[in-house]
Amino acid sequence: MTDLEDRVRRALAGVIDPEIRKPITELDMVAHVVETATGVEVGVKLTIVGCPAADRIERDARVAAESVVGDGNAVVAISVMTPAERDALTERLRGGRGPRGIPFGADSLTRVYAITSGKGGVGKSTLTANLAVALAARGLAVGLVDADVHGFSIPGLLGLVDADGHAAKPTRVGEMILPPVAHGVKVISIGMFLDDPRAAVAWRGPMLHRTLQQFLGDVFFGDLDVLVLDLPPGTGDVAISVGQLLPTAEVIVVTTPQPAAADVAERSGVVARQTGQRVIGVIENMAGLAQPDGSVLDLFGSGGGAEVARRLSESGDDVPLLAQVPLSIALRAGGDAGAPIVESTPDDPAARAIDAVAAHLASRPRGLAGKPLGMSVR
Repeated sequence: MTDLEDRVRRALAGVIDPEIRKPITELDMVAHVVETATGVEVGVKLTIVGCPAADRIERDARVAAESVVGDGNAVVAISVMTPAERDALTERLRGGRGPRGIPFGADSLTRVYAITSGKGGVGKSTLTANLAVALAARGLAVGLVDADVHGFSIPGLLGLVDADGHAAKPTRVGEMILPPVAHGVKVISIGMFLDDPRAAVAWRGPMLHRTLQQFLGDVFFGDLDVLVLDLPPGTGDVAISVGQLLPTAEVIVVTTPQPAAADVAERSGVVARQTGQRVIGVIENMAGLAQPDGSVLDLFGSGGGAEVARRLSESGDDVPLLAQVPLSIALRAGGDAGAPIVESTPDDPAARAIDAVAAHLASRPRGLAGKPLGMSVR
């Protein structure tokens, strides 16, 4: 390798595959770098035919090469990996873990937060989407699984839909699925696999379990600091499957201020504990509407979040009330527009409350302390 070719390869190390989020040099996507009479030719192998990031990768590779040889003196030749090369890439990315293997087990450093509620309509998905974005804004690598298969809404809340309501499609590399990215968050949802955005998903327990298993095992999230799951309301099949597939997940319960809602919300926390998970907090949503005179109108009552936290604390570990998120027109409008309020209107009281939860979760260290590692001493 000539000195020029070496310098070009080092420059190409700064070109990141936008879907896999790794340098193309680490992914063996650089087929060759050859010095020519006028500059250099760079061969780039895409992972699949029709790769949606092809234009960006080609452009970035050319810019990187021209930073060494000068404008107009670099040629980028695009080709596609062979099936064997693609299989080798997916095997390396999985770290030797075969398909269906879930990388978020007891030996993982990824924090897994399952956001649940006793019933629907409490704003759980809106809070989950904004919380994931707020965590990513703090520099964390964040993945988001829309586990609410029947009532999926995360793609819309994060702006991953077109004008007709069709969700962005993941990219498939062999048996590996690369999730779309929105606001710095890697996202997967059943809505991304439906041709008709208005189609209803009418599945029973076994199909729900296999879908969640595929989201966790076949989707390549990479090395995450945090994985957030938007669970369906209630204590049904998905909640039980999460307990089986992610026994070290930590649960956050979302409720409303209405005291009558405390009974229902408490049950979702109880089920999480029955499957071996730990409940780490309660978020009270719709906590009041600020009036022009500075007073707060409690449209949905008050005290529900504190009551859920108190009841769950009495029956197990201490469970704090993490936040009281006020009613907010901006929060609702941001969800409709696919523009999370923590980015679009960060000074809104609701955004500040959500960001405070993100700050708390981000300060919790990644580590294996207290986790069962599946081994014994003899």
